[in-house]
Amino acid sequence: MPPQVFDHSAPDRFVVGTVGLPGERTFFLQARTAERITTVVLEKEQVEMLGERVNELLDLVRSKSSDPRSIPLQPREDLIDNAGLSVPVEAEFRVGTMSLGWDTVAEHMVIECFEFTQEDAESGTSADPDEAEDRDRLRVVLGAAQAREFSRRADQVVGAGRQDCPFCSLPLDADGHMCPRANGVAR
Repeated sequence: MPPQVFDHSAPDRFVVGTVGLPGERTFFLQARTAERITTVVLEKEQVEMLGERVNELLDLVRSKSSDPRSIPLQPREDLIDNAGLSVPVEAEFRVGTMSLGWDTVAEHMVIECFEFTQEDAESGTSADPDEAEDRDRLRVVLGAAQAREFSRRADQVVGAGRQDCPFCSLPLDADGHMCPRANGVAR
């Protein structure tokens, strides 16, 4: 079966969200264009990294732009989206490799998420984006303001998990945890 490309070149919505309780959450990216919705599953660390890199790229583009006002420093109020994921939440694939770029001509950000395959799991690596033509892919094109809002929400969703232990910075479970800095004493 040929790989599918889920292309959202002008999405109405592109968000990160979760299903489950803190400590047991599953993370999703969801793109919606009109009535078409694409959902993919990924790891918390991938969400955190993507949000950070989106902000870093926007800041870099802003610093080199002839019109820095075209790249907002903060999310625009009218674009803030705190609504839940559209249901049913059914992932098309699990994300392995992601790529991020800025189109200087069209002045928009391109995010691509490539499928993590069974071969990747067995080898312990993920495909290089340049060599991932045989994989399903989510491709999303965002304006600068949309990208800034995506990054804000990604940070918010990642931060909404479990509290960190004040001693070792590892996540606390509802019933505490065995703190390595306290020689395994439960906190």
